[in-house]
Amino acid sequence: MKKQFLATVLGCAMSLSLFGCANNAPAKTEEKAPETEEAANPLIRNTQFGQVEGFEENGVDVFYGVPYGMEPEGELRWQAPVDPEAWDAPLDCKEKEEVALQAASVTDEDGNTTVEAVGTTNSLTMDIYTSAEAQKAPVVVFVHGGNNQTGNSFEIPGNDMVKKDGIVYVSVNYRLGLLGFNNLPALLDDHNNTGNFSMLDLAKSLQWVRDNIENFGGDSQNVTISGFSAGGRDVMAMLVSPTFKGLFDKAIAYSGGMTIADSTDSMNMIAKTMAPLVVEDGKAADEEEAKEFLLTDSDEVRDYLYGLEAGRIVKLFPNAGIRMAKFPHLYNDGVVLPEGGFENAEYVNDVPLIMVTGSEEFSMFGLFDPSIDSMKDVDASKRFINYYGGEFYRNFNTQLSAEKMGSYKSNMYLCQINYGDENSGYQIPTFGAFHGIFVPLISAANNYAGLYDFSEASYQELSKAYNEYLLSFLQTGTPSSQSAGVEWNAWKNDARDTLVLDGKDGKAVIEVKDVYKSNADIIKEIEADPLDENDKKTIISTILNGRWFSADLDAHFKTPSLWN
Repeated sequence: MKKQFLATVLGCAMSLSLFGCANNAPAKTEEKAPETEEAANPLIRNTQFGQVEGFEENGVDVFYGVPYGMEPEGELRWQAPVDPEAWDAPLDCKEKEEVALQAASVTDEDGNTTVEAVGTTNSLTMDIYTSAEAQKAPVVVFVHGGNNQTGNSFEIPGNDMVKKDGIVYVSVNYRLGLLGFNNLPALLDDHNNTGNFSMLDLAKSLQWVRDNIENFGGDSQNVTISGFSAGGRDVMAMLVSPTFKGLFDKAIAYSGGMTIADSTDSMNMIAKTMAPLVVEDGKAADEEEAKEFLLTDSDEVRDYLYGLEAGRIVKLFPNAGIRMAKFPHLYNDGVVLPEGGFENAEYVNDVPLIMVTGSEEFSMFGLFDPSIDSMKDVDASKRFINYYGGEFYRNFNTQLSAEKMGSYKSNMYLCQINYGDENSGYQIPTFGAFHGIFVPLISAANNYAGLYDFSEASYQELSKAYNEYLLSFLQTGTPSSQSAGVEWNAWKNDARDTLVLDGKDGKAVIEVKDVYKSNADIIKEIEADPLDENDKKTIISTILNGRWFSADLDAHFKTPSLWN
């Protein structure tokens, strides 16, 4: 089972056979296809660059791999995205496109596993799910997870949401790994002044939605940006980013939270990690000299970086495991993101916001650590990791963000899913209320089918209620559910209301209550926990350390920084 869900830990299960939507675009033309052809065939839709042709699946019209930007290769590798070239004949978007170039573990027929680069640099594409009847429908734009290093737009298909909720759903691909985030000095200048290239991609995709989604039945003035895991953190970053001003109207962050990386620290870590390539290519005698070379703002370094084979680049920073020092991204460059990060930030995109978390989100990250098997009490150690990691992570994803957003004017709605955790009426073995527990609520097709039978009546009742809340939020900015009969109150610092979803005795259990706990409270619990002190020390210093959520924990227990 561990191998089965390792891909989910990084964001989405990756398939090596996801190809399609080849873009053999002819020369640019200003001619537009006649409206009559689209009217005659709802599977052919207009875009500003040409027509696209999709397919119908059980009442849902699907368009895979619709380009929103030109392939970022050659001189465009580390540049802001530009428009794709226009095309004449309808672009065939009936097959799943190849995933954005990324690292993946590949096992050969002899059982040998290696890390390989898979996918394509032609990554600025999106999948659109709609219906022939859609007209001025709410639009959801989804950013997939995978630590901004792996994953793809198929992580959460839009079929169910289109059928149940009558929305238009767009799932976006974008540059990954060091192709998407790289702030080495030689790559930047007065014009190209940010290393947050993936964020520029996402802004480009949202502008495309504003300009084109009406042709797919969507309301271009009712766009909700959403994302899971890394995508959720990207959504939270968009709230403070001037690059995204006016590009969306509501936001949903699934397992998001506020993360930012210091630009200087990131630059040094990237140079250190890329240094072995420089030595291998004979550009430096040793890694220290190679690091100094990469930190030089020169044409020689720029030419070297642009000349590197892309597959070598994306294989760097393996196993980041929700640790910013293991893959620095979301830089506080003062361009895309403010230099001060989220502290006292101006929310230039102050829109109605939902933040969702599971109660035991750390299980899929902490339970694979090999040191656990050598601990004195393995079962107690696993419980310690799940519980305390989950407490820190759920807080990070929702409540600590809400608490920090003191100047936010729009309503914020927090949701915690306890379904599956150790106190739930429906416990999920090993993983509990895991990272992604919300996904089967909105999509029957998901990466977690082998983990639990989500067709169970209580979970499906939760699904019905959540989709009602969701649709109401997409339509009005206020979530409500007739079947739940529970008013989902907005969060306030003096009234810390969270919608809590669980199940018991075949029924959904939906409540609004205060589940707040400070990091200081969790640290006190850790100190009082009866776990063997050596095991506790190992977990704190090697498993819980350096994570998105662990700054207070690391400071209290004086854990060495992973940035050094």
